[in-house]
Amino acid sequence: MFYRRKIILALLETCGTMSAINFQKMLFLFTRKQETKAFDFVPYRYGCFSFQANQDIATLKTYGYVSYNENDVTLEKNENYFSQLNILDKQYISEIKAKFCNFSQDDLIKYTYINYPYYATKSTIAKKILNDEELQKVQQQTRTYSETMLFTIGYEGITLETYINKLIINDIKILCDVRKNAFSQKYGFSKSQLKIACEGVGIQYVHIPDLGIVSDKRQTLNTQSDYDLLFEDYKQTVLQQNTKEINCLFDLLKQEKRIALTCFEADICQCHRRHLAEAIASLPNFEYEVKHI
Repeated sequence: MFYRRKIILALLETCGTMSAINFQKMLFLFTRKQETKAFDFVPYRYGCFSFQANQDIATLKTYGYVSYNENDVTLEKNENYFSQLNILDKQYISEIKAKFCNFSQDDLIKYTYINYPYYATKSTIAKKILNDEELQKVQQQTRTYSETMLFTIGYEGITLETYINKLIINDIKILCDVRKNAFSQKYGFSKSQLKIACEGVGIQYVHIPDLGIVSDKRQTLNTQSDYDLLFEDYKQTVLQQNTKEINCLFDLLKQEKRIALTCFEADICQCHRRHLAEAIASLPNFEYEVKHI
């Protein structure tokens, strides 16, 4: 079993049945104590939220370790998971229990909003929970920019939460998925998962497969020279044949001001999104910055 799932089970074992919202908050507060965090979080509808933890709970439910409905998360198999954690994580869970287990749901939400205001920036209930001064601190954490900018981003080597946070802090309005096939073995990055994650934080998701590269052409990429040859072909074929889609992206940029092109590779020199961005930037009247994040 993954160690992070033992943390989930140990938290439920120690603190007992929790609402789904309280579970996310308690797990978040636990990870704030960790030097290397077991889970990453994003600001979401009810505050801090981990997609990975939510998926892990669903997996643990499938195997009978927990029961989970829209209201509560309950441990079903008690196998002393707490004893399987390292000494620091045991200490952190004990501290979380001592300080927060008797908090009501509203108290726990309010505590996380006040102490970690960035994670309340996408909340739909902040106005019901916080006073005007507390709301102002949340609003100060909101990233808004007036400059028009074209971004590109790859998801290789990072979690879905880290990826979504990059979009949020750069005030991305539309994520343009330019993969030919928007499927990934990496959790969170297949089309439907990524669309749900983006829309949950107010970012529109669009898939533009015509601007991707077919998988058959990506099978033998061992050196940068291999990539360079692939991208020369890409520029001469896909980019030449899809000027309508390229112009549509430019129109989206002018309309929404901050859009991001996305694919897999972390290294921009090994991804076609670089050349797509350059094609957009070469259009008449393009006067904006291109930024790879």
